[in-house]
Amino acid sequence: MKSETRDYRTGDAEVVLDLTDDCAAFVAGEGDGLLQLFVPHATAGIAVIETGAGSDDDLLAALGDLLPADDRWRHRHGSPGHGRSHVMPALVPPYATVPVLDGTLALGTWQSICLVDLNVDNPDRQVRFSFLTG
Repeated sequence: MKSETRDYRTGDAEVVLDLTDDCAAFVAGEGDGLLQLFVPHATAGIAVIETGAGSDDDLLAALGDLLPADDRWRHRHGSPGHGRSHVMPALVPPYATVPVLDGTLALGTWQSICLVDLNVDNPDRQVRFSFLTG
Protein backbone atom coordinates (compact mmCIF):
# COMPACT_ATOMS: atom_id res chain seq x y z
CA MET A 1 0.00 0.00 0.00
CA LYS A 2 1.13 3.52 -0.81
CA SER A 3 -0.34 6.33 1.29
CA GLU A 4 0.21 10.03 1.90
CA THR A 5 -1.64 13.06 3.21
CA ARG A 6 -1.86 16.21 1.11
CA ASP A 7 -2.77 19.68 2.32
CA TYR A 8 -5.24 21.96 0.53
CA ARG A 9 -6.29 25.52 1.22
CA THR A 10 -9.99 25.98 0.49
CA GLY A 11 -10.21 29.63 1.53
CA ASP A 12 -13.11 31.51 3.05
CA ALA A 13 -15.81 30.52 0.55
CA GLU A 14 -17.73 27.30 -0.07
CA VAL A 15 -15.84 25.26 -2.62
CA VAL A 16 -15.79 22.22 -4.85
CA LEU A 17 -12.06 21.71 -5.39
CA ASP A 18 -11.05 19.39 -8.25
CA LEU A 19 -8.42 16.87 -7.07
CA THR A 20 -8.43 14.73 -10.22
CA ASP A 21 -4.99 15.77 -11.48
CA ASP A 22 -3.44 15.13 -8.06
CA CYS A 23 -5.17 11.74 -7.93
CA ALA A 24 -3.95 10.82 -11.41
CA ALA A 25 -0.38 11.78 -10.53
CA PHE A 26 -0.55 9.76 -7.31
CA VAL A 27 -1.50 6.51 -9.10
CA ALA A 28 0.54 7.01 -12.29
CA GLY A 29 2.66 3.93 -12.97
CA GLU A 30 1.16 1.99 -10.05
CA GLY A 31 -0.63 -0.79 -11.98
CA ASP A 32 -4.08 -2.08 -11.02
CA GLY A 33 -5.74 -1.36 -7.70
CA LEU A 34 -7.97 1.08 -5.86
CA LEU A 35 -7.44 4.71 -4.98
CA GLN A 36 -9.00 5.43 -1.59
CA LEU A 37 -9.46 9.07 -0.58
CA PHE A 38 -10.36 10.14 2.95
CA VAL A 39 -10.89 13.58 4.49
CA PRO A 40 -10.20 13.55 8.26
CA HIS A 41 -12.56 16.46 8.90
CA ALA A 42 -16.11 16.55 10.29
CA THR A 43 -17.14 19.25 7.81
CA ALA A 44 -15.83 18.18 4.38
CA GLY A 45 -16.50 15.45 1.86
CA ILE A 46 -15.36 13.84 -1.38
CA ALA A 47 -17.61 13.79 -4.47
CA VAL A 48 -17.18 12.22 -7.88
CA ILE A 49 -18.97 14.65 -10.21
CA GLU A 50 -18.63 16.56 -13.45
CA THR A 51 -16.85 19.91 -13.10
CA GLY A 52 -16.33 22.89 -15.34
CA ALA A 53 -19.80 22.86 -16.91
CA GLY A 54 -21.61 24.29 -13.89
CA SER A 55 -22.20 21.03 -11.99
CA ASP A 56 -19.80 22.07 -9.24
CA ASP A 57 -21.79 25.30 -8.72
CA ASP A 58 -25.02 23.30 -8.97
CA LEU A 59 -23.79 21.00 -6.18
CA LEU A 60 -23.09 23.98 -3.93
CA ALA A 61 -26.52 25.43 -4.76
CA ALA A 62 -28.24 22.11 -4.02
CA LEU A 63 -26.40 21.78 -0.72
CA GLY A 64 -27.40 25.37 0.06
CA ASP A 65 -31.05 24.46 -0.58
CA LEU A 66 -30.85 21.27 1.49
CA LEU A 67 -28.66 22.74 4.23
CA PRO A 68 -29.36 26.49 4.51
CA ALA A 69 -26.80 28.71 6.27
CA ASP A 70 -29.22 29.98 8.89
CA ASP A 71 -29.84 29.67 12.64
CA ARG A 72 -31.83 26.39 12.59
CA TRP A 73 -28.78 24.27 13.50
CA ARG A 74 -28.15 23.17 17.09
CA HIS A 75 -24.41 23.10 16.44
CA ARG A 76 -23.96 26.88 16.48
CA HIS A 77 -20.36 27.95 16.98
CA GLY A 78 -18.52 29.71 14.17
CA SER A 79 -20.09 31.54 11.25
CA PRO A 80 -23.88 31.60 10.72
CA GLY A 81 -25.11 28.17 9.64
CA HIS A 82 -21.88 26.43 10.62
CA GLY A 83 -23.88 23.47 11.94
CA ARG A 84 -24.88 22.54 8.39
CA SER A 85 -21.22 21.85 7.61
CA HIS A 86 -21.34 19.09 10.22
CA VAL A 87 -24.41 17.54 8.57
CA MET A 88 -23.04 17.70 5.01
CA PRO A 89 -20.78 14.59 5.29
CA ALA A 90 -23.94 12.50 5.67
CA LEU A 91 -24.81 13.62 2.11
CA VAL A 92 -21.30 14.02 0.65
CA PRO A 93 -19.24 11.40 2.50
CA PRO A 94 -15.67 12.04 3.65
CA TYR A 95 -14.36 9.23 1.44
CA ALA A 96 -14.36 7.82 -2.09
CA THR A 97 -12.89 4.76 -3.79
CA VAL A 98 -11.93 4.83 -7.48
CA PRO A 99 -10.67 1.88 -9.54
CA VAL A 100 -7.22 2.21 -11.07
CA LEU A 101 -6.30 0.21 -14.19
CA ASP A 102 -2.69 0.09 -15.33
CA GLY A 103 -1.88 3.25 -13.35
CA THR A 104 -4.82 5.23 -14.74
CA LEU A 105 -7.97 6.34 -12.91
CA ALA A 106 -10.96 4.39 -14.29
CA LEU A 107 -13.27 7.41 -14.28
CA GLY A 108 -16.05 8.09 -16.74
CA THR A 109 -15.53 10.73 -19.42
CA TRP A 110 -16.99 13.59 -17.41
CA GLN A 111 -16.17 12.43 -13.87
CA SER A 112 -13.83 14.34 -11.57
CA ILE A 113 -12.80 13.70 -7.98
CA CYS A 114 -13.51 16.72 -5.80
CA LEU A 115 -13.13 17.94 -2.25
CA VAL A 116 -16.38 19.58 -1.10
CA ASP A 117 -16.04 22.10 1.72
CA LEU A 118 -18.86 24.29 3.06
CA ASN A 119 -16.95 25.28 6.21
CA VAL A 120 -15.75 28.84 5.66
CA ASP A 121 -14.25 28.91 9.18
CA ASN A 122 -11.48 26.41 8.41
CA PRO A 123 -9.55 27.13 5.21
CA ASP A 124 -6.97 24.35 5.70
CA ARG A 125 -7.88 20.79 4.72
CA GLN A 126 -6.11 17.48 4.45
CA VAL A 127 -6.87 14.58 2.16
CA ARG A 128 -5.37 11.12 2.65
CA PHE A 129 -4.54 9.38 -0.65
CA SER A 130 -4.06 5.60 -0.40
CA PHE A 131 -3.35 3.21 -3.28
CA LEU A 132 -4.39 -0.35 -2.52
CA THR A 133 -3.41 -3.43 -4.50
CA GLY A 134 -4.46 -7.07 -4.17
